[in-house]
Amino acid sequence: MVLLAALLTASCIPQGKATPEPRATAHPTIVSLNPCTDAILAEVADPAQILAISHYSKDPRSSSMDPRLASALPATRGTVEEVLALKPDLVLGSTFIDPATASAYHRLGLRLETLGMASTAEASRDQIRQVAMLSGHPDRGEALIARIDAALAAAAAPPGSRPIQTVVWQSGGMVPGDGTLIADLLRRTGYTNFAAAKGLGQADLLPLERMLADPPELILVAGQTAETGKGDDRILSHPALNALKFTRRATLNPKLLYCGGPTLIAAAQRLAQVRAKFLPGTGRGTIRRMVEGYTQ
Repeated sequence: MVLLAALLTASCIPQGKATPEPRATAHPTIVSLNPCTDAILAEVADPAQILAISHYSKDPRSSSMDPRLASALPATRGTVEEVLALKPDLVLGSTFIDPATASAYHRLGLRLETLGMASTAEASRDQIRQVAMLSGHPDRGEALIARIDAALAAAAAPPGSRPIQTVVWQSGGMVPGDGTLIADLLRRTGYTNFAAAKGLGQADLLPLERMLADPPELILVAGQTAETGKGDDRILSHPALNALKFTRRATLNPKLLYCGGPTLIAAAQRLAQVRAKFLPGTGRGTIRRMVEGYTQ
C-alpha cells in the first residue's frame, strides 16, 4: 500500500516534471539501502554527504560497520517515502532491489545505482572504486583498497605451508559454496573449502551425521553469536562433536561472511589468527600441529 501510494502520487504529477534528470554534483548527497554499501560509503564519503544508511547497519546482528560509525549516522528502512523525503542526489541499492521500487525511484527523479554481492576480493575492489567515484572521493577508495590489500598480504599463509581442510558451518548447518566471498578468503589465507570439495554448494546443509562421518581438520563455527543465541544453532555445538579428536573448532563471526569493503580486513585478520593457533609452527615442507584440540 505504501509503495502504491507513492506511485499514485507520482502519476498525478505532469509527465514532464515526474521524471526530471537527476542532478550531477561533484560530492552528491547519498542514501544507502544495503549494509555492505553502508560500510564502504562510511569509509569514502564525507559524513555530511550520507543522508542515511540502511537500518540493517544499526542492528549488531547484521551490521558490517563499526558500531560507533553506524550510531553516528541516520538510518532509513528504505521505503520510497522515506528516501524521497531526504531528497538525495543518489541512492545506492542492491541488484536485488524490488523492480517496482526501482521504477518508483526513477519516476520520482531519484538516481539509483545498484551493486551486486561481491564474491571475490577483486569484485570488492571494483565496488569500492565505484562507490568512491560516485561519492566524488576516488582517492579515499584507493586508500581503503590499499588497507585491504595490506591485510590480505599479512594474512596470507606462510610459503610452504599446506592448506587446512576447513568447513565453515553456518546457522542451521549451512555451508558456503565455492563461488562466495568467504571461499575466496579461505583460499587466500591458507585454507581449503572442505564442504565444496565434497560436492556441497552454496547454502547446502551439512547434517551433523555427515560431519561426524567425514570430518574436516577444522570447523569454523559461524552461527552462534551473543546477539542470536543458540536457537537452531544447537547442531553447531552438539556434544557429539567432542568425539572428533583430530578436528579442531574455532568461531568465525557470521558478519564476516558476506560483505566486502572494510569487512575484508577484519575477516582476513580473524582467519590468520585461527590459522596461527591451528598451526603454531609452519615452515617450508614441515608442519607442527597442536596436540591438544583447539576451541575458541
